[in-house]
Amino acid sequence: MKTEAQASKSLLTNVLFAETELSEAFLRSQTWEDRSTANWPPMVWVSKSQDLEARIAKALAWEIQAGEAQHRANQGKPVSGLEVEATQALNQKPLPEVQVAEEEKREVLFTHPCLSSKVEYILTEVGYSMKISSHWHFFLLCLHNGGCSCLIIYILMLFLVGVPLLFLEMAAGQRTRQGSIGVWKVISPWIGGVGYSSFMVCFITSLYLNVVNAWTLFYLGQSFYSPVPWEKCPLLGNSSDFDPECVRTSPSLYFWYRLILKASDRIEDGGLPVFSLNLPLLVSWCLVGAFMINGLKSTRKVMCVLVPALYFIILCFLFRSLLLEGAAFGFQHLLLAKISAMYNMSVWYQAGNQVLFALGLGFGPVVSLSLHVHPSTSCLSDGFLEALVNLFSMLLVTSAFCILGYWATVITHHCNEKNAEALAKLVTLGKLPVAAHPPPDLVDNPTSIFSSWLSSLPRPIKSMVLSYVTECNLKKQFSKVKAGPVIAFVAFLEAMSFIPWSVFWSILLLLLLLTLRLSSVIGFMQAILTPLQDTFSSFRKYTKLLTVVVFVLMFLCGLFFTQPSGIYYMSLLNEYWTVFPIIIIIILENVAVSWAYRARRFLEDLAIMWGSPASLIIHGLWCFLSPFVLLALFVITVIHLSQKTITYVAWDSNSSKEVLQQYPSWGLLTIIALFLMVILPIPTYFVNCLT
Repeated sequence: MKTEAQASKSLLTNVLFAETELSEAFLRSQTWEDRSTANWPPMVWVSKSQDLEARIAKALAWEIQAGEAQHRANQGKPVSGLEVEATQALNQKPLPEVQVAEEEKREVLFTHPCLSSKVEYILTEVGYSMKISSHWHFFLLCLHNGGCSCLIIYILMLFLVGVPLLFLEMAAGQRTRQGSIGVWKVISPWIGGVGYSSFMVCFITSLYLNVVNAWTLFYLGQSFYSPVPWEKCPLLGNSSDFDPECVRTSPSLYFWYRLILKASDRIEDGGLPVFSLNLPLLVSWCLVGAFMINGLKSTRKVMCVLVPALYFIILCFLFRSLLLEGAAFGFQHLLLAKISAMYNMSVWYQAGNQVLFALGLGFGPVVSLSLHVHPSTSCLSDGFLEALVNLFSMLLVTSAFCILGYWATVITHHCNEKNAEALAKLVTLGKLPVAAHPPPDLVDNPTSIFSSWLSSLPRPIKSMVLSYVTECNLKKQFSKVKAGPVIAFVAFLEAMSFIPWSVFWSILLLLLLLTLRLSSVIGFMQAILTPLQDTFSSFRKYTKLLTVVVFVLMFLCGLFFTQPSGIYYMSLLNEYWTVFPIIIIIILENVAVSWAYRARRFLEDLAIMWGSPASLIIHGLWCFLSPFVLLALFVITVIHLSQKTITYVAWDSNSSKEVLQQYPSWGLLTIIALFLMVILPIPTYFVNCLT
């Protein structure tokens, strides 16, 4: 008994020492990436303390049994095999409690650090959501359906559906301190496969996102020439004649399709990756890698620089566009209100999908970034603030897009000037009467002067003139803008070439596009690296090596999209594939929290963690409104795309024009196969839980 008492006393002393060492190790572990902010939520401390108590009890029983075995052995009594093992373990490892402490210290060492302030978190989330494609689709939505009407619909969808779902992902990441894979296993193991699906969609999307940065870097390297190469057609080798393919189209389109993309005429005509894009793609991945190589410490600093720089450049373009001719026309066109749009189901479903993609829901970065929020901070206000900033960004960028009004005005002026030159030649050749000769001076306002002169002609002569001229309509020219990256690189850069100091404004525009895309790619990569470190603990020891390996792999996979038909594959994925898995992922996330875990229980957990209750309005939106709206969006999207011919805009080298072509049948099969591949983990994980 004396031996047991001494052993127990020694054990308790060692346990207290282990607990003290564990606490000191936790304080020291805060220096992993942020000395002042690494914390665990209460639920983690509870689980850790319970686990430690169980290990202490096991060690206590083990040492008592070993002490009894030693005592009986000294008296010559028989000893069991288990007691012999315990005795040997006691002699070889006198302090198992210290090993427990060491293991706990290793677990503490790899907890996720917290951001030092709300400002850093909001800037990081806003930087991720500042995707140029989302802003462009919002502009198109307002352009074709009436700006005021679409704005009302968008705001309703944003605050009734977008904000609750954004708060759901933020709270899930903050509550569980897990990445996009582990978070849903904790909340509802039956729906744990949704994390793998989200990870796969994020990975595939990231492959071609950085290709856009490669295009931008290529343009940026060419923009230091004066004049810029997309302003004039190139000359043929050993000749003073211009390239006939460029003469048949505009210099900007020729530079885009033939010199940058080296685009094929069809998606079936592939080929090797374009060599001139390989280096820019490598540089773009090196930039992202340099920004993220030190983890959260470097990422948050980069975001604190990139996001304010974005708004500064956007404001510069906004103020410059207000001083250009035709900008007022662009504003008037966007501010039109169409009452019919309020009753159009297509506009509502487009606005709903726009909200989901503008906030970046379902991809995983929102969850992966939210686990770095301090546990005692309420992320509900962060969700509202980010939604407001996102809405402000949409309106600001859309206003800056009104520079396309200037672009349409200049193109229309050039069209009328060409018509005047053609008519003058026809009059000189005697094919038209002298009365059909246009006004000699069209410098001040070619469109207005030419239109007034044409209207004043007698009807017979006017009919003859119209048979020889092309139509130059400002409204139709402004409405020619279409979805996709073409308009950003062609129309905007063409508009910059018309402005004085064109080189400066071209470089500024390219820096804006590069910064927008880099901030988005950083968010996506955070959603890839964090789940890998959470799922595979061995990766935590080599975070820098993991970052390098992942980026090299994504660079090699991204080369597929730099082949001559690569842009057609990007359009296929971006326009017809991504929307399906994302809506399903968001639906299952909503179901996991609202019904599987139960929304009221989840909100109570948040209230305990924050120290203040969350709004019960969120409970109703999660349980009733959001699932209905998401299901309706999915059904309408399926119906809409099933009735729509899957087409893409291709370059016809024979006519030097953009032509609309239909994707081959294997294109549709590719979409279906990719969709099934990324959704497969959801039923697989569900069946695994059943068995």
